[in-house]
This record gives sequence, structure tokens and C-alpha cells, in this order.
Amino acid sequence: MPSNQEDRDSVDFHQYWLILKRRWLLIAIVIGSVFGMTGLFTFIQKPIYEAQGKLLFNKQNGVSSLTGLSDQVGQLSGLTSLTNPLDTEAEVIRSNAIVQKTIANLQLKNKEGKPLVIDRFIKQLKLKSIRGTDVMELSYRSTDPQQAAEVIRVLMANYLENNIRTNRAEATAAREFLSKQLPDIEKRVIEAEAALRRFREENSIVALEEEAKTGVERLNELSDQITKAQAALADANSRSQTLQSQLQLTTQQAIALSTLNRSSGVQQVLTEYQKVQDELAVERSRFQDEHPTVVNLISKEQALREQLEQRVTKTFNSSQLVPEKNLQLGELKQTLSVNLAESEVERVGFAHQVEVLSKAFLLTQTRLRVIPRLQQKQQQLERQQQVARVTYEQMLKRFQEVQVVENQNVGNARVISEALVPKKPISPRIALNLILGGCLGIVLAVGIALILESTDKSLKTVEAAKELLRYPLLGTIPLYIQKAPEDGTESQVELPVLNNPHSAINAAFEMLLANLGFALTDKPLKVIVVTSSIPSEGKSYIAANLAVATAQMGRRVLLVDADMRHPRQQQIWQLPNLMGLSNVLVAQTTLQNATQEALVNVELLTSGTIPPNPGALLDSQKMSSLIAEASRDYDFVIIDTPPLSIFADAMFLGKLADGILLVVRSGLVKSTVATNTKILLEQSEQRVLGMVVNGESTKSSYGYYYNHYNDGSAPTRKKKSQPPNIGVS
Repeated sequence: MPSNQEDRDSVDFHQYWLILKRRWLLIAIVIGSVFGMTGLFTFIQKPIYEAQGKLLFNKQNGVSSLTGLSDQVGQLSGLTSLTNPLDTEAEVIRSNAIVQKTIANLQLKNKEGKPLVIDRFIKQLKLKSIRGTDVMELSYRSTDPQQAAEVIRVLMANYLENNIRTNRAEATAAREFLSKQLPDIEKRVIEAEAALRRFREENSIVALEEEAKTGVERLNELSDQITKAQAALADANSRSQTLQSQLQLTTQQAIALSTLNRSSGVQQVLTEYQKVQDELAVERSRFQDEHPTVVNLISKEQALREQLEQRVTKTFNSSQLVPEKNLQLGELKQTLSVNLAESEVERVGFAHQVEVLSKAFLLTQTRLRVIPRLQQKQQQLERQQQVARVTYEQMLKRFQEVQVVENQNVGNARVISEALVPKKPISPRIALNLILGGCLGIVLAVGIALILESTDKSLKTVEAAKELLRYPLLGTIPLYIQKAPEDGTESQVELPVLNNPHSAINAAFEMLLANLGFALTDKPLKVIVVTSSIPSEGKSYIAANLAVATAQMGRRVLLVDADMRHPRQQQIWQLPNLMGLSNVLVAQTTLQNATQEALVNVELLTSGTIPPNPGALLDSQKMSSLIAEASRDYDFVIIDTPPLSIFADAMFLGKLADGILLVVRSGLVKSTVATNTKILLEQSEQRVLGMVVNGESTKSSYGYYYNHYNDGSAPTRKKKSQPPNIGVS
């Protein structure tokens, strides 16, 4: 496998070498033209001189580093991480103002004597930052070395002056801006302080942090007190309910009865009333109800009752009647009533205490809930105040520093290398230009040759024909050019095999004849059709010389010119074309009468009279009979036919013959036409014996052997790739 790869590589190289050899004249013209134009341009060009100077840039100017304004005024820095401060300064140097001022200072002129334009100046100016440093190199090219040095010197001076003026202008603008901004910033400080004060006054704030801490503690204390008061209230409620159950009185009733029992007026009337009742009971036991004593006691009882009710009503402040049994309680019941009244007092007191403590708890809790919002607002106001104060202090400090900077005269750059007058020109570089011109010429010439070769779709080599058509290669016929011995002029020879039995061309046709003998294995080869894809590939030339070579082998040959549109065989053999193939096919004559003896063992059947329908005559039973007759009478029959790409005659005759011999001319037939020819042959199911390559150069690998085989009468090599009118029929 490696050897095959090496073979393919060598073949590709060989093909490229053949391309260059074929296009050598074009290549020589292109190389010579490019090289000559390069040399002419080099030697007529005026010498150009280049002067150089260097500037060192400081990231901060001197004043900035002293006053602390390094990040405000005069600093060399980019807006983003991708920008380069030196590139920015390079654009400043190229600015129209500085360039125009330099042109005006030196009164620079162009070739026409007019003031030099800015674009032309910039083209001659070169700015380059030295890698790894803060140094920029400035160079200017001119045909005058003194002018080149002076331009760099003046340009650097103008830039330094502009740099100082720019820095001072920045400081002045900064001072003016700060002087306008300071009153507004001071006003914002005052407003922020006033807003914070009003907020604290409106919300009764002294120290929110301490208030929040104290409020939490107070909330815990109130919670404990509420818990204790609620427990005492629950105890009082329990005792009150127990006493009410024992007395079977409500709290209000117990208090009222306790009041009545302690009232002396009520008790005095009650005592008298009870005494009268006792007396009345005694008297009723003695007297009738109508007795005056009883009546008197009843009246007295009634009077005392009314008086008792009045005093009870007055004591109760109510007209509600109180049972008599409740107006005078026993000592135990009275003690329980007192206890119930005291318990009620305690319950009411504890309930009021719980209510007061709960209100205090809610107030404290509400305040604590508000404190975070107040803290947030206070922090916001304090932050605004702090920002305003810090901004004011910074602006005031910068204002004082800018005042110092404005009065200074320091830039960011300084000259570290003055421009010297150059001694040697930098252009033109004669040797380099000539070398580049030669290389460019070679590359351009080879490129043009390859482009022309790629656009040329013809089959240029035998290998290309074999690869495209894939037919057996039966022979290669070399170029044959005869030179006159007197003046060396080239002459046309149609039958080189006839008079040169030991020549290279004779050997080529013998090889073709031998390969044809092996084309068929099932029967002897007797009838072949010779055709080509297009005209001028030499099919008639191949057919005629193949007939001569066959005759020289002692075989009787019939050469039939079946190209009844453009016949050539009568011209090659210099015989008349009065009667021929067309006459035989229309029964005007017979095959024996129409044939002419061209030479020993070679008889020629010319095309005859050109008919109006050659295709119909060839595709007829009469033509089939003629070929059958010829194959019986002759050892070998060769039929010359029109090109396949134009007419179908060869396909008609191919069905009647033993096979078709396809003639291919290198460098003439296009690959597309050859492909179409192959498709036609395959579709018509023709038997193609193989192909023969005509007009192969003796310089190729296939024609090299024949070149060394030539005898004294053989043709010599010709430098042209294709001879005119030699075997092109």
C-alpha cells in the first residue's frame, strides 16, 4: 500500500511537470514581465529616508501624584479594560489640529508645490508603541532626510504643548465645575440634616435602639403583671361564686342586704314592726279582729310596714320589695355577705388592673412594631445626610487640589530620543524587491498556468483518457513530422507507415495491430469500425495506416470509407472517388467493380457519391450483405466512420462489425464529449475493442520509446504539442 501511494504522488508530480512544460512560454512571459516591472519600479524610485523619535509617557503627571488627583486630571487610562492609553495618545498625535499645525510650521509642500494635505502626512507618519514599555516611537518618511528629522521634532513639540494645554484645560474645567456644584451640595447637606431633625421631633425619637431595648423589657414586665392580675382575678371570681352559692344571693343582693342589716333606721323600724306583729298575734289570740286593740295594732303594723318600705327604698334607691326575712340576717350569713361584698370589690379591682395593664401592653407593643419602620426611615435619612456630607467634603478637597493643578505646567509625556537626520535610505531595497518580484512572477505564472490548465477540459494525457473512458488501451500513435532535407520545412505525410517500415510510427501501428489480435477470444477479428468522438482526432489517418500495417503482415485488407459526409480516404490515397460505397448500396455497381487497389494487399472502397441520406443507407440490409461479402473475400476489413458526437453512423455499422476501435486525440477532445461518447456506446450496447491514442508526444512516457526507436529516415521530435494537418482526419 505505501508503494501505491508513492506511485500516485510521483504521477501527480509528473503531471504538474508536464503542465509547466506545456505552458513554458506563458510562464516565461509572465515571470519576465513581473520581474522587469519590479526592476523598473525599483530603479526609478527616489530614495526615501526615515527619521525616528521617542516619547515616554507617564501614567500620572507630576502634579496629580502630589495632589492626589491621579484619577481625575491628566491620568493616562482607558475607559475599558480593552483600550490602550498609548493607542489613544497615538490618535491624539494624528489629530487634524496637531498635524495641520505641524504642516503649517514647516510649510510642507507636495510634488505640485501645494500645501501637504493631512491624509498624505498621516500616510508618511508611523506611530508604534514599544512592547512592554510606556514608550512610543514616532517615524516620518520623506525624500529629504533633513525634512524627515524636522517633522518629527516639530510634531513632538506640538504634541507636548497640546498635552500641557489639555491638562490645564481639564483642571480649569474641573475647578469651574466644582465651584458651581459646591453650593448645591452644601444646600443638600443642610436639607438632609433638617429632614432628620424633623423626623425625630415628629416621632418623639431620642434613641431608637435604646427605646426598642427598653420597650422589650417593659413588654415582658407588663406581661408578667397581667398574668399575676389575671390569676388574682380568677381567684376572686372563684371565691365570689362560692359565696353566692352558699348565700343563694347575687353579689348585688348580698351587698344590698348587708347594707340593710347595717342600717340603724331600717333595723329600728324593723324591730318595732316585729314587736307590733308579736303583740298583734297575742291580741288576736284574745280578741276578735274587730276589737279596737287588734284594729289599733293592725293600723300600727300597717304604718310601720310602710315606714319600713320607705326606708328600704331610700337605702336601696329602688322600689323593689325585699323579703322581710332578708332584712335581718343571722351573724353567719351576715359575715358571708360581707365576705361576698369584699370579694366583689377585689374582683372589680383586679379586673380594672388587668384592663389597665392590657392597655399599657398594647401601647408598648404598638410602639415596638413601629420602631423597625422608624429605624429604616431614620437610617435612610442618616444615609442621605452622610452621603451629602461626604460628597461635600470630597468636593471641597478636590476643589482645593484643582486650584493647585491649574497653576502648574506639567504634561504626561517627555522626549527621550530626539529625531536625528537619517544617513541611509530605507527604500528602495533593490535586492529584496528583485527577489520578491521574481518570486511573485513565478507564483503568478504558475498560478495562471494551473488556472488555464484547469479551465481546459480536454483529455491531455493517456492516463486521463484511460481513467475517463475505461477502455483497453490498444496502442499509442506518436507524432510524425517529416522535415525536408533542403530547408528543414515540415511537410504533411498521410501514410508514414508505407515508406518507413522500420520507423517508430511503423512499430506503433504493429503494436496496435497485435493488440487488436487479442481483442476477441471467441473468434478471429475480421471487421472493425474506426471512429472518434469529434472531428480532427485522426480516425481516417489511423484507419489508412492500420490498413498498410496489416497488409505488410501479408493479409489482404479492404479499407471502406463509410464517412459519406466528409470523406477523407481518397485524399489520403490520392485516388478518384467516382464510384464507391454509396453506389454499391444503391445497386449502381458491385463491390468488386467499386474497389480500387491502393497498394499490394490493400484495396480501397471510397465513399462514392455523397447521398442525401447516408444514415439510412448504412443502417440497411444492403450494408449488412456488403460487410458479409467483404468478410468472406478479404482477411481484414477496416471501416472509417464519422465522429460519434455528430452522427450515429458508427453505431449502425458497429452492430455489423466485430467491434469498434475508438480513436482519441490527447489535448483535443473534451472530457464531457468523451463521456457522452462512452454513454452512447454503452446505451447502444456496442462492442468496443479498445481505444488508440493518436498524436502522443515523444516527450511523454508513452512516446519516449518510439523516439529512441527512430532510424535515419524517421521523424525528429517537434516542440509543438500538436502538428497542424498531420493525421487529423
